[in-house]
Amino acid sequence: MFITSRRTKGEVVFDLLNNLGMLLICFVTLYPIWYVLINSFNDGKDAMLGGIYWFPRVFSLENYKAVFNNVGIMTAMWLTVAKTVVGVVAHVFFTAMVAYAFSRRELIFGKTYILLGTITMIFPGGLIPTYLLIRNLHLLDNFLVYIIPVLFSFFDLIIFMTFFREIPDGLEEAARIDGANDWTIFLKVVLPVSLPVLATIALFHGVYQWNDYFAGIIYVNKESLQPIQTFLYRVVAQSSSNIMTTALQGSAVTKTVTSQSVKLATMVVTTLPIVFAYPFLQRFFVKGMMIGSIKG
Repeated sequence: MFITSRRTKGEVVFDLLNNLGMLLICFVTLYPIWYVLINSFNDGKDAMLGGIYWFPRVFSLENYKAVFNNVGIMTAMWLTVAKTVVGVVAHVFFTAMVAYAFSRRELIFGKTYILLGTITMIFPGGLIPTYLLIRNLHLLDNFLVYIIPVLFSFFDLIIFMTFFREIPDGLEEAARIDGANDWTIFLKVVLPVSLPVLATIALFHGVYQWNDYFAGIIYVNKESLQPIQTFLYRVVAQSSSNIMTTALQGSAVTKTVTSQSVKLATMVVTTLPIVFAYPFLQRFFVKGMMIGSIKG
């Protein structure tokens, strides 16, 4: 005897509307990205006429040639890459090191430290005290201003600490029997089995470092130390494109390139690296790497 279930007309209509709603949300989310992409591949002078909605009308690579041939834009790009790589490595290692100490049950005044750290998350110091601190540390117009102020995050510490406390005690006990000290256990036992949380925090902080423009505006006056996001912010913030026009001077560009088209191409170039980073780190977002590593 076979039991079949028939869906009512109302259920079919509801599912149809639900699917249409999700498609509409996807379209509203993705179309602005597609619009920027197709206009970045279109001839600059032709794009000024408007009417480009789905595909480039006059395909051209001159916008990207202008981006890669300009010294100022590429300098800002390489600075962004450098501060992202250095910032991620330093932030992940330092925060993980502090979180490992906080995860120890025998830490004296551990709960007090966690309470104080939680208060700083709720009540931050503010912009003016932070600026005065950065100035007194002589970090203004310094590359380290992108690294040291965000070297530690208490929110990331909580994530690390929660993960470290789930590591079986037997792993550390076995390492101590073999003569390992705290540093050896942290570097050779804890970190290798913590790749999921390391990759997660690295991705979160990497996205922050890559997209951060505020530090370049507040703490840096030298154009040679301003990242690409700050460069784009300065272009977008000004109605006239004097900054982009100045940046294009000296580049081997044709008359078909405009400041608007180069700005769109720059936005695509600055977005793609961090988008491509997701697939490589996504495989670490699955817990359970320690299954079978120790038997009780």
